[in-house]
Amino acid sequence: MTKCTLKAAKFPLLTIRSSDKDCGLLKLEKLASSMHGLCVSQACLSLDTIDMQGLLQFGALYKLNKARPPESSQTVRPAIEASRFYTSDPGQACLFVLSLDTLDRDQLSPQYVHNLRSKVQSLHLWNNGRNHLIFNLYSGTWPDYTEDVGFDIGQAMLAKASISTENFRPNFDVSIPLFSKDHPRTGGEKGFLRFNTIPPLRKYMLVFKGHGKDWQKHKDSRCDRDNAEYEKYDYREMLHNATFCLVPRGRRLGSFRFLEALQAACVPVMLSNGWELPFSEVIDWNQAAVIGDERLLLQIPSTIRSIHQDKILALRQQTQFLWEAYFSSVEKIVLTTLEIIQDRIFKHISRNSLIWNKHPGGLFVLPQYSSYLGDFPYYYANLGLKPLSTFTAVIHAVTPLVSQSQPVLKLLVAVAKSQYCAQIIVLWNCDKPLPAKHRWPATSVPVIVIEGESKVMSSRFLPYDNIVTDAVLSLDEDTVLSTTEVDFAFTVWQSFPERIVGYPARSHFWDNTKERWGYTSKWTNDYSMVLTGAAIYHKYYHYLYTHYLPASLKNMVDQLANCEDILMNFLVSAVTKLPPIKVTQKKQYKETMMGQTSRASRWADPDHFAQRQSCMNTFASWFGYMPLIHSQMRLDPVLFKDQVSILRKKYRDIFPKPVAATMAKPLWMDGKLENPQ
Repeated sequence: MTKCTLKAAKFPLLTIRSSDKDCGLLKLEKLASSMHGLCVSQACLSLDTIDMQGLLQFGALYKLNKARPPESSQTVRPAIEASRFYTSDPGQACLFVLSLDTLDRDQLSPQYVHNLRSKVQSLHLWNNGRNHLIFNLYSGTWPDYTEDVGFDIGQAMLAKASISTENFRPNFDVSIPLFSKDHPRTGGEKGFLRFNTIPPLRKYMLVFKGHGKDWQKHKDSRCDRDNAEYEKYDYREMLHNATFCLVPRGRRLGSFRFLEALQAACVPVMLSNGWELPFSEVIDWNQAAVIGDERLLLQIPSTIRSIHQDKILALRQQTQFLWEAYFSSVEKIVLTTLEIIQDRIFKHISRNSLIWNKHPGGLFVLPQYSSYLGDFPYYYANLGLKPLSTFTAVIHAVTPLVSQSQPVLKLLVAVAKSQYCAQIIVLWNCDKPLPAKHRWPATSVPVIVIEGESKVMSSRFLPYDNIVTDAVLSLDEDTVLSTTEVDFAFTVWQSFPERIVGYPARSHFWDNTKERWGYTSKWTNDYSMVLTGAAIYHKYYHYLYTHYLPASLKNMVDQLANCEDILMNFLVSAVTKLPPIKVTQKKQYKETMMGQTSRASRWADPDHFAQRQSCMNTFASWFGYMPLIHSQMRLDPVLFKDQVSILRKKYRDIFPKPVAATMAKPLWMDGKLENPQ
């Protein structure tokens, strides 16, 4: 473990961890340039003696006393503590965040912390702010918009709302949005754009409702008439039924209207000269907003009327992406701030503008995985590429190999015959020793047997270097699939490389009586999960599962030896905002699938179902919402009874009989399915 030059001490600091390839990979200059005594470059961030790889991480909180921290500080702290940047060891710290409340520095606020200057200066590791990050929402107010936070920040970085371009230090500070105390801590509501209506115009072209708090001091004869007209309109109704929303400065350069407009898919028309827009370092706001000039207010109507409808639709769609990717919760705002800082430090693997401004966004695309966009499942169309035309099968084995007739061996042979199979990995998570090499059947593709790490369930989703293909076919040892079914599932996945494609489907529902999420394996007309006992997905999800999800969820999965498939579905749906895809199977599949032939099958455990119910709610709590999405779509290989012989049709073995002509769509079917499972 490589330690930073900063020492640990017990005082109000939140620390950032470094591990062997973490904290400081760049030997930055020690000479700090300054402006009015403040640091204006990364020269004030000391990152020494660390390799050029790794992850900058945030950590534990140390308090001077046991007093409850201020309410406002409770918004940022939990987001850091729950993130992958967190550590509990200040001795590994590279960057510190004050636990003292710096969010609300408006002297008129009841949350204002007095004597903060002396409290900060007394901190042993303060070191004039070097290697510190300060979060701030409120400081100066109307009319002069001073941005003084009430103490000398020295060489600390600022993550600040309503910061002016004059005071913003590029590539050092981070501009964050102004959010209310009621802003969701995690998850957050989705955007309000439900349908891409064409033309993309709403009831109102341009709206604004608001007035100053001291307007009565300047009241004249027109005010009563204007107020009567003012009260006729409901702010929320206007917001949700307008194409463009004026977002002028309020008491500060930024205002709550900015996030409100984004969520409502009302294109913000910015009228706040000198405001450094939130996350401007990585977000291209010209794709989601109209940047106006306060001095040219009367030109705004003609400007927005000149915008083509195609552009309006694109602007509205981008507001929804940005809202859900970076702004819908305090957690996302904090994580975006930390990821931006990490990109500055690890420049050789930093995310580019396309990643930040295109779905799924920068928070789900981890640059430590790869610096090449083609290695991720989301950018094939942008690059004009397709995923590799082969897959790696990963078979999860948990029972001893005692007979040559065991299902795992039959499965291995069937998968190896697939024209798309590049190799087979058998993950040996059995307590018994590895079988001798001659016990495995001879195949035309390589078979690699790997001893499971710690024999835990999450090891099936580790990013093994042996996986050299884009696609992973994940299989339980007792899965029953034919070569034809494997081939068909893979051809479907090639058209949907960002999603899970497979056979055994399950669903979730909200139980009103228990007020919690429920899990069901009943055969209904829809589904929201495809279990990874027989599914294909991109190998990047192994990396994301391992490095994005918190240890608490993975530890739960490992302790229960259950729910890893549910967690993977949660993760992929959270990233893609899409449901998995179910493909059809032979009629006998449902009777033989998932543990009917395995003596040690966990599916026979009476506690298995109850555990999965509990997992659903624990996972939803961490994500802050329910990411699973229901679908009624099933992809079938043969849909018409026609004059062509069944013997000439591809994947004919999946259906024992020709399919009825009532299946009316050539590539997929939806609606009410008699037996979608």
